[in-house]
Amino acid sequence: MAVMQIIEIDGKKVPFRASAAIPRIYRIKFNRDIYKDLAVLEKAIGERDETASNLDMFSLEMFENIAYIMAKHADPKIPDTPEEWLDDFNTFSIYQVLPKIIELWGINVKTDVEAKKNFALQSVK
Repeated sequence: MAVMQIIEIDGKKVPFRASAAIPRIYRIKFNRDIYKDLAVLEKAIGERDETASNLDMFSLEMFENIAYIMAKHADPKIPDTPEEWLDDFNTFSIYQVLPKIIELWGINVKTDVEAKKNFALQSVK
């Protein structure tokens, strides 16, 4: 079951979608593990304090890729590369957008676990 959320970026309302397909799509597109990348980003962003964060250029690229995949999953009409998609914005703060994406992913994972638990309970009956 997919979870959607609208996040405002650079004055635009951008839909993001998280589902069980995201890890596969991310792995195919970027040859990386989204679970590991989100964990690294969550740790690096810390308490959302820009002065105390440990974000480097590679972390910023991971964030942009994850945001792009979730946005593309919500709206297939967006451009086919992260660079083209990012070109639609002037600038936006990772410290404002990343926590919302992490929250969306957490809701998706929780929903997926609850669905599996309910399915297992129904199978036992």
